[in-house]
Amino acid sequence: MAQNLFIDTEHSFKTYEVLKSHVNKIETDDIAEEVPIAFVYNGISHAVMLASPSDLEDFALGFSISEGIVENKSDVYGIEIIHQANGIELQIDISAACFQSLKNKRRNLLGRTGCGLCGAENLDQALRLPEKKIDSRFTLKESAIIKALESMSATQTLQKKTGATHACAWANEQGDIQIVREDVGRHNALDKLIGAMKKKDISDHGFVITTSRASYEMVQKTVMLGASVLIAISAPTGLAIRSALKYGVCLVGFARAPHYVIYSYAERLTRN
Repeated sequence: MAQNLFIDTEHSFKTYEVLKSHVNKIETDDIAEEVPIAFVYNGISHAVMLASPSDLEDFALGFSISEGIVENKSDVYGIEIIHQANGIELQIDISAACFQSLKNKRRNLLGRTGCGLCGAENLDQALRLPEKKIDSRFTLKESAIIKALESMSATQTLQKKTGATHACAWANEQGDIQIVREDVGRHNALDKLIGAMKKKDISDHGFVITTSRASYEMVQKTVMLGASVLIAISAPTGLAIRSALKYGVCLVGFARAPHYVIYSYAERLTRN
């Protein structure tokens, strides 16, 4: 029987007493929590992710959309959050058509904090290629990117407390950050952002910023959102670049104001 690790399903961080060597004394520190979160569709368990226990309705909707389980928020009839001793269940009620499609391609996976493909059962499942391509003539000014990057840090409340979380943000075409979601996992943070945007019907005339590297899956989720620009604070992978080229995403990496590197569709960014 698995040991009870006293999972805290209520809080995104908890304060612990720690010994800090540089001052050689006991002090308090805020530590990020991670919790097993199960996605259950129409009573059938589909996936378990380790994530921060916050913005769970956004997580449920965003994950459902980015994984292609549903196409729109109207396909989700209800979300119930059930706290248990060993984690959280997200009971998601979806349309009969979406549920039938899910059963046809159902797979079980265990998603860990640093990996978006852990648990895929075969190679076909590893690369969940979107069926759509971004058809966008949206152009973005360099000043908008720099403005958003300069204000990004101030929006990361959980990161400021713990130093252990990623953030994904949506900025409009003027560079104003409109919504931010944080999580111990970068993929989870993007799913939460997608869910929050879909709930609020935020326009797709803008761009995604992630405080992580740009992996293939971050590009894939950006495509499922319908966004045409992904800005990453760190480096992209080769697969991410090729995916961005294939699916019409302008991919920017090493974005630390005022510098950045454009890896695909450079013509969409204009200097002022």
